Formats: sequence, structure tokens, C-alpha cells
Amino acid sequence: MLKTRHMTSRKKFKKKVHDYWDNESCGTFVSKSKKFSKKYFDEIEKYRYRVEPEIFSFAQFTRHRGEKMLEVGVGAGTDFLQWVRAGAEAHGIDLTKEGVEHVKKRLEIYGLKAKEFKVADCEHIPYEDDTFDLVYSWGVIHHTADTQKALEEIVRVTRPGGVGKIMIYNRYSLVTFFLWVQKALLKGKPWKSLKWCLCHHMESEGTKAFTKREVKKMLKHLPVKDVKIKTKLTYYDHLGHANIHKWFQTIARGIAVICGGDRVGWFLTIYFEKDSKKS
Repeated sequence: MLKTRHMTSRKKFKKKVHDYWDNESCGTFVSKSKKFSKKYFDEIEKYRYRVEPEIFSFAQFTRHRGEKMLEVGVGAGTDFLQWVRAGAEAHGIDLTKEGVEHVKKRLEIYGLKAKEFKVADCEHIPYEDDTFDLVYSWGVIHHTADTQKALEEIVRVTRPGGVGKIMIYNRYSLVTFFLWVQKALLKGKPWKSLKWCLCHHMESEGTKAFTKREVKKMLKHLPVKDVKIKTKLTYYDHLGHANIHKWFQTIARGIAVICGGDRVGWFLTIYFEKDSKKS
């Protein structure tokens, strides 16, 4: 009975996450142009890399030309487009039809072709073991019910010697702190945890964020090596996205310096190589 209730609860959660992102793919709110027009896609791309320039140094799109790669959670398809442009043999999955439709229309607009993209759950990636030279996922698997399972799936489909590049949210970041101030402290609920604030007030319901120690624990028994886990201070930590007076943004920058810069950054990046000895 308990197992059945748990499964039902998880399905309801997955549906809420699905419906949230199916209603509007990540980052598309920035464009007011006609949906699926070239201008629409150009505006989304320009905004994404203006506010998240760190994507380029982490993904290194042009260094994976000719490689068989998978993007887990294509969203509006902005990064996926870069993989195709760079000459990778690009495969992509997304939980929503909306995401897949964005990729389809986007590639058509630019006259490009990918190997494959499909609707699929990151906890059940529909590919065989040891399939890809590279698996990439930016800001996705912290939204799913079982992030550990999603991480295991990413490692599973990476070939021995292949590489994984993942970004998830850092719990001990300025973004999380400012969210707690807004949604807990100023609401007279200072006892509410960082996890609670993220779960109920950050994007889709149930959003999580992790620490470096938790990521190391999740990877501990997986066949990976040369693991690099880093946090990166972002545009969001400086409140660049918030509609507030620039004075508050200056304060945020000052707090960032005092707290250690990248140490309290919103983006937590994970790099690993699949260990052929343990696969």
C-alpha cells in the first residue's frame, strides 16, 4: 500500500513538473516576437548567452565536433542548436512535447539537422549502456523527482572514456539566500528551510539544489573518474534578473565578495569521465 501511494505521489509530482515546462519552455519568456519565428529564436539565444555566458566555457561546443552526444533536457533548444552547429552527432531528449517542438522548429528555421530528439524522462533515458561520447545537461536534473537516478542514467549511457557535463543548482548560493529572505524571513517564517523555499518558490514545484558534498556522495559508487565539481557566481546571484533598484544589485555584489565569490554561486557544475575499468 505504501509503495503504491509513493508511486502515485511521484506520478503527480512528475505531471506538475511536466505541465509547468510544457506550458513554457525555459527562457522563452524573454521574447515577445511570434512564436517559432527566426526573430523569436534569435532573441532567446541572445538573452541566454548574455546572462549565462559561462555556458560556453563549460560546454565547449566546438571541441566536440563529430562526437556522438546526448543533451538531457533540451528545453527551448538553444544549447542543442550550438551542438548541431558545431558538428556534433546530436541527440536530445526532453520531458515535454513543447521542448521537442522547439528543437524541431528551431532546426528547420536555421536549415540544420540533428541525429535524433525525442520526448523522454531523464530518470529513464531510452538509450543503451555506453552509447555516447558526451552527455550534457544544463539546469535540468534538479527538477526531477529522483536526481540521483537521473545522474546514474547519465553515467550509464556515457561510453567508457566518454565525458559528462552537468549543471545543477547550488543550495548555498546567494540566489537561495535572497529567495529565503523574500519568501521566508520577510513573510514572518524565518524557520522555513532553504530546501522549502526552493521546493515551493523556484521554477517548477519540487526544485532542488545541492552541495558539493552531496554531489560527491551521489557519484561515489558510480564508474567515474577525474571528477570536477565547481560553483560559479552568476548574473542571478547579483540580482541582475530582478526588477529592483541598482543599489540592491550593488549590495548583492558586495555580499558576494565577502562570502567568497564563486563559492556562493548559483551554478554547480559537474564534469566527469566514465571509468572504463569500472564499467
